Amino acid sequence: MVLKTKHSEVIFGATCWDALNSWVNSHHYSTIFVLTDTNTQTHCLPNFKQQAGFEYAELQMPAGEEHKHITTCVSLWESLSDLGADRKSLLINLGGGVVTDLGGFVACTFKRGIDFINIPTSLLAMVDASVGGKTGIDLGPLKNQVGIIEEPKMVLVDTNFLETLPANEYRSGYAEMLKHGLIQEPTYFETLSTFLDRDAILPHIHHSVGVKAKVVSEDPYEHGLRKILNFGHTLGHAIESHFLISPNKKRLLHGEAIAIGMVLEGFLSAELTGLPLTDANRIKSVFGKIYPAVSFDAETIAAVKALLTHDKKNENGNVLFVLLEAIGKPIWNQSVSDELIQKSFDFYAS
Repeated sequence: MVLKTKHSEVIFGATCWDALNSWVNSHHYSTIFVLTDTNTQTHCLPNFKQQAGFEYAELQMPAGEEHKHITTCVSLWESLSDLGADRKSLLINLGGGVVTDLGGFVACTFKRGIDFINIPTSLLAMVDASVGGKTGIDLGPLKNQVGIIEEPKMVLVDTNFLETLPANEYRSGYAEMLKHGLIQEPTYFETLSTFLDRDAILPHIHHSVGVKAKVVSEDPYEHGLRKILNFGHTLGHAIESHFLISPNKKRLLHGEAIAIGMVLEGFLSAELTGLPLTDANRIKSVFGKIYPAVSFDAETIAAVKALLTHDKKNENGNVLFVLLEAIGKPIWNQSVSDELIQKSFDFYAS
């Protein structure tokens, strides 16, 4: 099964490995590199080795969002240089969203750009990072502040990798799938509202990739429509960043933070853009059954609100949100008062 985007293609299932070997054999790369993190080296690289019909050198980075920064890039650029990489080299990123985001950025900037291929190994990376060409790194605790939009040559989705995925990482990716329903298809949101296990999720992965691909194809550089993919992310990214840098707090995975963001922004939608309060409560109920509750004291809320000023969607100093007029009907570039943001946290906690 193949889903074509404007400059790339996403290939699903066992045939993806034939496609990879065919691509490599026909493009005569000078050198090929495979980037993993410390987790995917253990759990995913053995499968890759069985499927790859070509020689390659291995690169590795530490696992975790806290390593998605320029220091890791410098280390990888130096390794590529030391190993003789040139402009005819290929970088294959085998991992979750951190590996594909950072690895794509490394490829786009080394020698002013070499080819790269993504093999997402987490549910989040399969349904989110696989499409759209967003590469990049964090700037300190601030999410995805530096990057380039550039499609990989291809994306290979082998759902066998999900067998080794921890349960919390699975839920993290599931949040983005629920988001696809909230911003595009109410029936899809309802389908996913009863938490589906890994055996039942397979056809929905393809569907979610299709939802995102359609949006990205209409607005590849996020001038308008593509902003809807950020529903839940304005507050969600700020929450994720705060918990990442707070030594006395347990780190939240991306999807865990975005799930909270969608509940908060669902309430804001009920207050500002006409979403029925019953739907805001429905959103809260669905996420509450899947994701553990997180408590927010006044100090934490203040810190999260302070981080909002760095959100990438901001314009002219204004913090802008994606909100819902109805489930499946998003609207972007919405300003929200500080008072309503506070009330959204009260709604989440109630």
